[in-house]
Amino acid sequence: MNGAPEAPPLLFTPLRLRDLTIRNRAWLSPMCQYSVHAEDGIPTDWHLVHLGARAAGGFGLVMTESTAVLPDGRISPQDTGIWNTEQARAWHRVTEFAHGQGAAIGIQLAHAGRKASTWALALRRDGSIPEAEGGWPVIAPSAEALVGLATPRAMSRADVARVVRAFGDAAERADRAGFDVVELHGGHGYLIHQFLSPLSNHRRDAYGGSFENRCRFLVEVVAAVREKWPCGKPLFVRFSGHEWAEGGWTLGETAELAAQLQPLGVDLVDISSGGVVAPTERISVGPGYQVPFARDVRAKSGVPTGAVGMITDPEQAEDILADGSADAVLLGRVALREPAWPLRAAHAFGVPRDAAPYPTQYLKGAWPRKR
Repeated sequence: MNGAPEAPPLLFTPLRLRDLTIRNRAWLSPMCQYSVHAEDGIPTDWHLVHLGARAAGGFGLVMTESTAVLPDGRISPQDTGIWNTEQARAWHRVTEFAHGQGAAIGIQLAHAGRKASTWALALRRDGSIPEAEGGWPVIAPSAEALVGLATPRAMSRADVARVVRAFGDAAERADRAGFDVVELHGGHGYLIHQFLSPLSNHRRDAYGGSFENRCRFLVEVVAAVREKWPCGKPLFVRFSGHEWAEGGWTLGETAELAAQLQPLGVDLVDISSGGVVAPTERISVGPGYQVPFARDVRAKSGVPTGAVGMITDPEQAEDILADGSADAVLLGRVALREPAWPLRAAHAFGVPRDAAPYPTQYLKGAWPRKR
């Protein structure tokens, strides 16, 4: 009889990226909270409790919501930001708490482009916010509106330089705030994605037309961030690998760009889908429906990959890692329902309580040992 200890589930195997070791592969996906009611971009007690609960609940990496690098880059007035020092100071108490629970914490940096200045989800109002009601003018690669939203102003070269610089400055503040990871939001139809997609980018200069030109803005953002973000800390990019619309950004282009970005300092790509235009293809939503996109990009690019999209069960998450589809899973809606999802997963796999990511304060409530 072999007395060798059983190998831990892949879900609970640490992942090392640069100088950061993340305790497990179950990560909290970025999810907008629309909870900055003062409209000043400063994270509040809600953000401390929301992210802190998931850190205490055992997630290896907790990611902030899409956080604006400039005021005009917010999706809504209630978004968080990191365009000034006061915001960075407020984020610091969140990162300190997460670290105290043994979790790593990352910030997703973004500019919404033509999808900025819209009503927060809870208000249940469609369209752009009029300037008379607190909205602002929006910018994009091209002066073409998303259906139902205000027409943006096409970005000048000076605008491009200003936004690229803002991403770099935000990364520097994120480092001072104690974040372990920066992720650039290059998906879901926000500004970086708007440059990548031929459905939203109709420029005729160095930032439009060819694959190389459409990628130029993101390449410049990566360079600006890597200049300010410590070399020992990982940098991620979120992509929409599939646009669900003919003639858009493709999965093959995602893999090609991911491979090009790796030597520039990108350590992992997080693959979602859609957002730049209304879908014209049928989306077959179901458990793990976006995982094949992550698998394809990982296989073709060789870049570590995160998978998203209706990943809810521990066995499902383990299978995604075991079959090589991804290096980590990012959980969204299920994490809203279950802040301590990783602790349930540890119990499901028989991980001993002293090896599971329990806070000492919660050990009395640990799942009972399996018989």
